[in-house]
Amino acid sequence: MNAHVINTGLERFEAEVIIASNTTPILIDFWAEWCGPCKQLGPVLEKLAAEYNGAFVLAKVDVDAEQQLAGYFQIKSIPTVVLMKDGKIVDGFPGALTEGQLREFLTHHQIEPASAIVAEVEPEAPAQVDAHSEVVRLRHAVAEAADNATLKLELALALTATQAYTEALALIEALPANLAVDDRITRARARIDLAAQVKDAPPVDVLLASVEANPADAEALRLLGLQLIAQGQAEAGLNRLLQLFQQHRSFRDGLPRTLLIEAFNAIDDEAVVRAARRKMASLLH
Repeated sequence: MNAHVINTGLERFEAEVIIASNTTPILIDFWAEWCGPCKQLGPVLEKLAAEYNGAFVLAKVDVDAEQQLAGYFQIKSIPTVVLMKDGKIVDGFPGALTEGQLREFLTHHQIEPASAIVAEVEPEAPAQVDAHSEVVRLRHAVAEAADNATLKLELALALTATQAYTEALALIEALPANLAVDDRITRARARIDLAAQVKDAPPVDVLLASVEANPADAEALRLLGLQLIAQGQAEAGLNRLLQLFQQHRSFRDGLPRTLLIEAFNAIDDEAVVRAARRKMASLLH
């Protein structure tokens, strides 16, 4: 194994990966000895790590030996590769890519062989906080301060943002009374409740096709709006619920109005909510 490839685990992960990614991009390879595609991808990643000569570090995580760490990253299949920069997850992919595809992935993130970096590059704008990296960071923090309820609240919010609703709700239910009424928790509960209504619903593309084929299909329109909101597309989801309110106001004894109010309580973007409230008010006149 070359100098730019490391085997890492939970105890060393914060120092070797999270903190180290503030200075050098870290490519994390989640793999296992029994995984055939992992054996195809691993040598190619190691070859590129040597060729790029420190432009990134390859951190290998054996998911059998590091099940807790794999759980932190919500790894569902292997191989899975995650890219971290500045302490945050910025991208990733499941499965084994070809060498050409891996090079394109690295280039897309401005990672070039060290010998090819000659021009001064303008600093990138600060990356937005990534919910998945927040889950990882907060899991560490909660493990180190198990009695800190505020950290558990923040972890519940991060889990909600990654749609890990069952775990988020379990944390919320265990919060002390003074934190359980926090406005952010109220919104998280509302979002979880909306998501529960579409737990077994068809995917967005199927619902969209149904609505386009039959605009009078109020149930498909309801599910489409809720699905979009559950997936973080607040404005698009509210627009569909407004369409339902406009076209089928009496549907299920006035359900569209109730859904809009519940959605307003679930969405963090106040500007989007204000705009939707104005549209709803205009439809009432």
